Amino acid sequence: MFISLWDFFYGHFFRFWMKWLLRQMTGKCELQRIFDTYIGAQRTHRIENSLMYSKNKVLQKATLAVQDEVDKCVEDIMKEKNINSEKDVSFQICMKACLLQISGYKQLYLDVENVRKRPYDADNLQHEKLLLKLWSLLMPTKKLKARISKQWSDIGFQGDDPKTDFRGMGILGLINLVYFSENYTREAHQILSRSNHPKLGYSYAIVGINLTEMAYSLLKSGALKFHLYNLVPGVPTMEHFHQFYCYLVYEFDKFWFEEKPESIMYFNIYREKFHEKLKGLLLDYNVSLTLQI
Repeated sequence: MFISLWDFFYGHFFRFWMKWLLRQMTGKCELQRIFDTYIGAQRTHRIENSLMYSKNKVLQKATLAVQDEVDKCVEDIMKEKNINSEKDVSFQICMKACLLQISGYKQLYLDVENVRKRPYDADNLQHEKLLLKLWSLLMPTKKLKARISKQWSDIGFQGDDPKTDFRGMGILGLINLVYFSENYTREAHQILSRSNHPKLGYSYAIVGINLTEMAYSLLKSGALKFHLYNLVPGVPTMEHFHQFYCYLVYEFDKFWFEEKPESIMYFNIYREKFHEKLKGLLLDYNVSLTLQI
């Protein structure tokens, strides 16, 4: 209750007068002061909040801009805030960089969501080729005897036909599995081997799809903003999402074996424990979670 009242009064009264006072003292608007004071994710995050909570419709609209509209938005913001580009030469560059990151994050989520909503289709030749590619990457010395086969359990699928395991994450789950196996083949082989441990083993492919869901949910919630704002100076892409997924796969395997669960039956408990640990790391303004091998 107290927090809600503080948020209301701060947003409607205190913030306005505080900004006015600081502008009189410094001769600069809030956006300029942010650029002078902060760097990295903290800068972009504060710019995003300043624009979003502004009472000025032009500034609010800037947080909804797509990439092609960024230059125009920067011009409009400078006009609204009476910022002279000759006196403040860095403002235009800094604001454009921030807006590209803000709009890029939103576009990345839409791109990921579009792939996630696409179900695995056994009649789609590209989907089938991708699935067989996963097998050949993970099991290069072992031939798959048939498309529908119990052999799929060797790489951690539940049944004879892997397509049923992609229901939750669609083709995105398969794309991520293939990406990790293709770009980190040695690590993929090591983790697959470890997943067959007699006591601590787990279903490699199923866990991989589960981690796709984790990466997706973190992106959707906005939890990956600090990570991506620090990692990518411009527009984040699907490549950056796939790289984050690779980080999850590698780190989860390490976490699993460090924790030594009594049984795979406790998977959800340890999965959530890993998830909470990750969310804690992502709260750091300086976070940048990249796969270190």
